[in-house]
Amino acid sequence: MASVLITGASTGIGRQCALDLARAGWQVFAGVRNPEDGEALVSAGSGHIIPVILDVTDADTIGQAAKKLETDLAGKGLDALVNNAGITVQGPLEFIPLAMFETQMQVNVTGQLAVTQAFLPLIRKAKGRIVFMSSESGRNTLPLLGPYSASKFALEAVANALRMELLPAGIRVCLIEPGSAKTEIWNKAAKNSNQIIDAMPEQAKRLYEKELGLLAKLPERINKVAFPPENVSKAVRHALTAQRPKIRQLVGIQAKIMVLFHHLFPTRLTDWVTVKIMGLLARWL
Repeated sequence: MASVLITGASTGIGRQCALDLARAGWQVFAGVRNPEDGEALVSAGSGHIIPVILDVTDADTIGQAAKKLETDLAGKGLDALVNNAGITVQGPLEFIPLAMFETQMQVNVTGQLAVTQAFLPLIRKAKGRIVFMSSESGRNTLPLLGPYSASKFALEAVANALRMELLPAGIRVCLIEPGSAKTEIWNKAAKNSNQIIDAMPEQAKRLYEKELGLLAKLPERINKVAFPPENVSKAVRHALTAQRPKIRQLVGIQAKIMVLFHHLFPTRLTDWVTVKIMGLLARWL
């Protein structure tokens, strides 16, 4: 039975991947931050899910999780690691609290590398695969999404380097780049956005009045038109099982259109169009 560790498996894409891979016969180690989420996954799963307490920002839980998997695998290697855990911080970069920006990078970049380093000895044993959950925001940046996009650009660089460094070891590294999937991340983003707006000085609220109004409403609107997380889970399964997996997989028509748009047209034009569209959205929403 093939084995996989999935970080951020409590909700959204991570949870969907855990359930789908368990149904497909994988032994799934589901990284969660609290026992209740693990119990819920076991109840919903098909008997192949083992919860693992794992916070990607906590070195102690990462180390303990690595020891647990080493024991549970009983000398075998780990066939796959899906680095899925992530958060989104939004807002105008001029006024983003640096502590929140650092948290964004710590969860979405440093935490992913920390987990990968901890589990690479087990992955080497199995000549396994590593998947990083990026985003189309790892290729293109939108106004107000600078912190999130910066983390995904950095994550892509990490994955690119690891892909080449681990090639001689027979370990494949893949990137999944979803557009907007219908997950809890948007509800969390709305809550974070309201906290950021409340903490901003009056000068920020004057300078970015329309943009902050858009920021407060956009996550809810995006979630209404987002695609189901099963679409992303399907891409993850391809990355883990295909003989020649795609190095990058864009998921969702919106992501594909955005990447194509930025590829075909000059940066000055795409900047102008993007700012105009965001301005229109700020008036309509």
